Order: sequence, then structure tokens, then C-alpha cells
Amino acid sequence: MSRTVAGHDERRWRRRAATAAALAALATAAVATPAGAASPDYSLAATNYAGTQIALHEGVQGTARAEAGQTLGHDVSGHQGVVDWPAAAGAGAKFTYVKATEGTGFVNPQFAGQYDGAHAAGIIRGAYHFARPDVSGGAEQAEYFIANGGGWRADGTTLPGALDIEYNPYGGDVCYGKSPADMTAWIADFTRTYLAKVKRSALIYTSTSWWKRCTGNTGRFGDTDPLWLARYAPDIGELPAGWDKQSIWQFARDGGLPGDQNYYNGPLSRVQALAKG
Repeated sequence: MSRTVAGHDERRWRRRAATAAALAALATAAVATPAGAASPDYSLAATNYAGTQIALHEGVQGTARAEAGQTLGHDVSGHQGVVDWPAAAGAGAKFTYVKATEGTGFVNPQFAGQYDGAHAAGIIRGAYHFARPDVSGGAEQAEYFIANGGGWRADGTTLPGALDIEYNPYGGDVCYGKSPADMTAWIADFTRTYLAKVKRSALIYTSTSWWKRCTGNTGRFGDTDPLWLARYAPDIGELPAGWDKQSIWQFARDGGLPGDQNYYNGPLSRVQALAKG
């Protein structure tokens, strides 16, 4: 059953995120690319998008049950090319996320057109970053993301950025060769840098199965970073540790809107509240 996001939750995230940022300023947990490492592989970057690997590793368990009180949205990447945004709005899209970057070596060439096109069509939009913990540290990737469209502005139509952290699409270890402790530190490095630079907490996009496997099911981020959960099944299922509700549910890889299909866990007013900050 869906868990409704109430207004006080956003305020709670902001208060706790600010506390986390102050404490994090005393810590040094940067994760660097080893010296002498081979040049990063970005050969799949143009086709990687949120959920690319989740369906491959976890499959599709069924069709999501539509529930009252949720707001329909979607997410796109360069894979969708030129998007007909007025048509998407006409089909019911109220919000969207657009892939901006991957690692520290790829910017979606369609990003500006997609991001601005969504805005022109009256769709609340945000940007997401496809994480590559194998190529550089979390702080470096957060800064790269912000510099290439992943920031936030208080215009009431821009959602805070999202970190897409999922199975490694480049072969080898699905956790990018990192232990749960190192992966948790990498994610923390990204999220605290984003918060420090943008003054908003990033959403975390992931699946429960990946989170358990690659972070050891840490509950560290539930009080600071809203959850965007991927699960292609009739219901949301088990949540990762630390979160008692999802903000966004990516429930299908395709449907009536371009790209992946999503529900925001609440009415449009809650989407607007997240955008306003």
C-alpha cells in the first residue's frame, strides 16, 4: 500500500539534512579513482538511464495498481531523443526527471532541449545523475552534475536533483567493486556535496535489492534524502532501510508517457512543495 508523503516530511528532511551537512563538514570521506587506473569506459553512457539495469537484474513482476492520491510523471534521457512535451503534458505528465550526466565524463546531448521543453510545456522538472562510483569520487561527481544542469533554483518549477545509483552496466561487479562501507561513504560524499552547493537534499534513486546488496541496507539516508524507488510490480514492496515511505515510485519502463513511468506519492501540491523547497 502507498504511504502518503505529508507536508511535515519535507520540512523534517530539510532540518535533518542541514544538521547532516554541518556534521559532514568535519569529515573527510572522499573516494578517489586509484592512480594509474585505466581510462573510464563511457561506451554505454548514451543509452544508460534510470532503471536500465534494474529490469535486467530484477525483472518485471507485474503491472502496477493505480492508487488514488498519486501524481503521474515520467523520466527521460538521451535515449528518448526529441520529446513531444505538449503531448506528454496532454497525456497527464505533471513532473519529469531528465538525465543530465554520467560519472565525470558524459553529458546528455539532449538534456537542454528536454529540460527546457518540459518547462515550456508546464511540467515540473528536475535532473538526475547516473552514478559511476568506479570512475571518481562522490563529491567530484556531484560537482560535475551541478555544473552541467543538475542544480536547483527557487522558481517553483524545478525539482532538486536526483542520484541514480543502481547495478553497474559495464560488466564485472554490480557494486562497482566497492564494499558496502565504501559504497555508503561514496553516496554520502555525493549527497553532502550536493546539499552544501545547492542547499537542497538530492533524491536517491535505487532499488531495494541493489541497496541491500551494495550498501548492506544502510539506513543512513532516510532522514535526509527523499527516496525514488524502482520496482516493476503491482505494489511498492519492501523499502530500503531508513525510509518509511517513497517520494517517487518508478513503476514501469514504458507506458503512456515517454520513457519510464512514475508516481509521486501524493497530490500535485506535494510535487509543487518539493519544487519550492
